[in-house]
Amino acid sequence: MSSLNARAAALADRMASDAVRLGVAVREVAGARIIDCGAAARGGYGAGVAFAEVCMGGLGAVRLERVAVGERSVTGVGVATDHPLVACLGAQYAGWRLEEAGFFAMASGPGRALARAEPLFDELAIDERASVAVLALETRSDPPAALVERLAARMGVRAADVTLLIAPTASIAGGVQVAARVVETALHKLHELGFPVERVLAGEGTCPLPPVARSDGEAIGRTNDAVLYGGSVQLTVDADDDALAELVPQLPASASADFGRPFGAILEAAGWDFYAIDPLLFSPAVIAITNVASGRTFSAGHLAPEVLEASFWG
Repeated sequence: MSSLNARAAALADRMASDAVRLGVAVREVAGARIIDCGAAARGGYGAGVAFAEVCMGGLGAVRLERVAVGERSVTGVGVATDHPLVACLGAQYAGWRLEEAGFFAMASGPGRALARAEPLFDELAIDERASVAVLALETRSDPPAALVERLAARMGVRAADVTLLIAPTASIAGGVQVAARVVETALHKLHELGFPVERVLAGEGTCPLPPVARSDGEAIGRTNDAVLYGGSVQLTVDADDDALAELVPQLPASASADFGRPFGAILEAAGWDFYAIDPLLFSPAVIAITNVASGRTFSAGHLAPEVLEASFWG
C-alpha cells in the first residue's frame, strides 16, 4: 500500500484538475499548492467529499446520503474505512496546532504523520514516509509564507511538494468534511479511554449535514452538534466481550453530563475554551461495536433530534 501522503496527493491532483466542476481555486503560497474549497472559492458538496477523502489519506470512502433527524429527512454524510487506525487517527484527526503572525488553524491530514508533531504518534504504530505532504486546514485565510516553509521543513519535504486544502467551517465543503469525522471521533474516544485502537478492524458511520451558518463561530456549534447529537457509528473489533461490555457505555456523547445542550451554549459557558469542556462529550451520539471474536454487538447512546432542531433550525 502506498503512503498516506502519496495517496492523498493523488486525490488532490484530481481535485486540481477538476477545479471548475468542484468549484475550487488553486493557487500558491511560498511554492506550496493551496486548494481553496470554500474560502474565496465557491466550493460545494463535491469539494467537501473530496476534502474529507484527502484528509483520510485516501483510505476512506465518503458519500452523501439521506439521514433522519426526528421527523425530518435531511442530507447527511456517510463514511467508511477498512483502515480506521491509520485513516482516522494517523491522518484525519485535527491534532496539529498551527500559529504564525496572527494566523491560527488546526491541521489534519496525512502530513501530520510525517511531522509526528503530536504525542499521539508516540503511541501509534504508524511509520509514514513520503516525498510529498498533504495537510487540511479549517480556515478562511491562506497560511503565511513563513508558516508554509516551516511546515515543509517539519514534514521533511520541499515547499513545492506540499499541498494545503483549506475551507472555513461556515461553508458547504467545511460542513461536509467535519461531518465526515464521525468515525474519527469514535476512534479518538476509544483511544482516550485506553482501548487498543489497533484492534479496530473497520468503521462506518453517518452524520447529518448541518445547514451552512452565517459565521464560523456559529458553524462550530452546528457542526459539533451534528456529530454529538446526530452521529451514529458502527465499529468492528477483535477484543474481549467483558472489556467491551464495560467500555461501550462510556463511549457515546451521552456519557457526558454536558450532553443535551447545543454545543455553542456549552462552548460559551466554557469561555470559548475547548479544553474546559468535558472530554467525554466529544463522541458520536450512538456507537455500536461488533466483536468478531464472539459475534456479539454492544451498543450505547441515543440520538437527540430536539437539540439538532434548536441548533440547525431554531
